[in-house]
Amino acid sequence: MALVSRIPSISSTSTTTQFRKIKSFGINPVCSVNYASHSSSSSPFTEKHSIERYQRDSWIYKNELEQSASCPILPDPSYVREYDIALQLPELKKMLQVLREKREGGGGGDRRGPGNVFLVGTGPGDPELLTVKALRVIQNADLLLYDRLVSNEVLDLVGPHARLLYVGKTAGYHSRTQEEIHELLLSFAEAGANVVRLKGGDPLVFGRGGEEMDFLQQKGIQVKVIPGITAASGISAELGIPLTHRGVANSVRFLTGHSRKGGTDPLFVAENAADPDSTLVVYMGLSTLPSLASKLIHHGLPADTPAVAVERGTTPQQRMVFAELKNLAEDIVSHKLESPTLIIIGKVVALSPLWPHSAEESPVLVETTSSTNTLL
Repeated sequence: MALVSRIPSISSTSTTTQFRKIKSFGINPVCSVNYASHSSSSSPFTEKHSIERYQRDSWIYKNELEQSASCPILPDPSYVREYDIALQLPELKKMLQVLREKREGGGGGDRRGPGNVFLVGTGPGDPELLTVKALRVIQNADLLLYDRLVSNEVLDLVGPHARLLYVGKTAGYHSRTQEEIHELLLSFAEAGANVVRLKGGDPLVFGRGGEEMDFLQQKGIQVKVIPGITAASGISAELGIPLTHRGVANSVRFLTGHSRKGGTDPLFVAENAADPDSTLVVYMGLSTLPSLASKLIHHGLPADTPAVAVERGTTPQQRMVFAELKNLAEDIVSHKLESPTLIIIGKVVALSPLWPHSAEESPVLVETTSSTNTLL
């Protein structure tokens, strides 16, 4: 099967050598990959090496997980990804075997065909924004592959018998490559499982859901998409910002802030994106915002256009910086906003009840504490 033929290559001689090097330092296996763990109070999402991640996925590490409060630092972090995958292989293969036996021994023609894959959007973080259909599907899944930006509160709603596997990506660390995610989805669907691919926001809005759907459909796997509330809609509603408004903004445009090769320039900024009668929503745009803002202003968007950057929107840890476009990038740095941060640019931002009443009051940092917005 796809998984069995591909994943063992990750646990090749190179990984075995790395494993021996790590063991020679006397480091507990799963404890070692927690070397960069984050406290649970700092993020509503699954950070790459957090204790919460390994507790949630403990089935795949079996007896390797130890609830230790302190761990030695791994001597070479470059070992972590391949080593982590090597630890997961035995249980992944075992689960595949169980699924195949269940499918072949069903009798009466049950489960002879492949399983289904559901691409499920979970919204920007608030579990109450999850759709009823999404909730039903995640509570009946056999296996859920989840991204970093699926909130912890949403993951708490997963059915008790489902298996969870983290496949999240952050800058500088991809727990799984996109190709490896494709193979995992294919292997478990071919074994007859109901597989859920959990994504933050909407799976088809900057979520690479289209790539996964295309790959699986070419392999004969049925894919069902369950939309989620994309961050632009959920977060703008939270702030009281209408993305379109009669006489203010007659259109809205979603942009990715990602650069082509990790640089500071966004992938695409057309001259007509600098339209004062349109609203721009920038996903994943923290690193490229200075270049983006400069280009928008150069192409004619007023420098005093209202704008807001929202970190961890719709969650209890939400923080917002309101500022004019010319000042937004600098203010984001001064207030130390981190990913995930959504950026909204346009005159509609001034319609928010949180927008300062005069330019002299800008910027304003707003934090959410216990569902209450507090001006700082």
